[in-house]
Amino acid sequence: MPNTAVFFDRDGTLIHDPGYLNHPDQVQLMDGAAEALKELQGLGYQTIVASNQSGVARGVVTIEMLERIHDRLRELLAAKGASLDGIYYCPHHPDGMIPEYRKDSDWRKPKPGMLLAAAQEMDLDLARSWMIGDNDRDMEAGRSAGCQTILVRSTPPENVIASDARQSPHPDKSKPDYVAVNMREAVNIIKKHHRSVQDRLAAPAPGTLNEQTLADKSAEILSMAEDCAAYEPEEEVAPATAPATPQSKTDQLLTTILEHLRRAQKHEMFGEFSLLRMLAGIVQVFVPFCLLLALWFLMGASRQDNNVFVALGFAAVLQLMALTFYIMHNHQ
Repeated sequence: MPNTAVFFDRDGTLIHDPGYLNHPDQVQLMDGAAEALKELQGLGYQTIVASNQSGVARGVVTIEMLERIHDRLRELLAAKGASLDGIYYCPHHPDGMIPEYRKDSDWRKPKPGMLLAAAQEMDLDLARSWMIGDNDRDMEAGRSAGCQTILVRSTPPENVIASDARQSPHPDKSKPDYVAVNMREAVNIIKKHHRSVQDRLAAPAPGTLNEQTLADKSAEILSMAEDCAAYEPEEEVAPATAPATPQSKTDQLLTTILEHLRRAQKHEMFGEFSLLRMLAGIVQVFVPFCLLLALWFLMGASRQDNNVFVALGFAAVLQLMALTFYIMHNHQ
């Protein structure tokens, strides 16, 4: 029986993307990357990188240095008990500076060449495999190969439009099957789908259900409902046949705002724990206390101006500390 796999984009999905990465010291794992690989391999999936590396064609990095970068990636994963079953990359680009690599290639995403080659070499069933990436080209490559796709929106919601510079030339083909705010949610999506497939395979033939079986199934459904729900892609909206009215434009704007709020909420829900954020919250609690204390001194019978200024000073300092912690958390 053919194997199943989860394909990963490299930069911005498994490791941080500094631009054109050209040295092993620049390799930094994304939060949750190693844990995701371990969980997916535990479910029986092969874990494979499929990455465009046009920096080779542009003369930014050599093949030898690229191999060292991938060795460093494997080392960092191994230190956390994780591994990769394969790494595929495309060094070509039609506008490259290096003649040897100056060409278009079927391996260059959004074309599915890397995924198809991996399927042939590793005996993969692409229809039961997945592609996880952070841009439209990854989604189109995955769909063209027949995989299910998950777009990881690691970019904060307010910066999604401005930061997404790697758009697919075929928007209709690049629509993801699912959208996740980070790798943790992407794994939950695959786990939920994997569990549902296993349940269907284990389902008894019609007419053989008994009370115990029904009870077991009910317990499983309740357990699944308690798990983190996967973010389903929004439904296709039929194109309007009449000119947009002010009311319809308002509805569209409200829908867009609601989507951003939902995405922001999910980003908070699945975000990693941060000590800085916790400290900011603790410090913030004392700010209103200092303000109330200043008001009490101000309204007291023996109005103590010095104490008022001291309390206000503490409130200002604590507020600055809270803001500093929040800013440090956001820049981590």
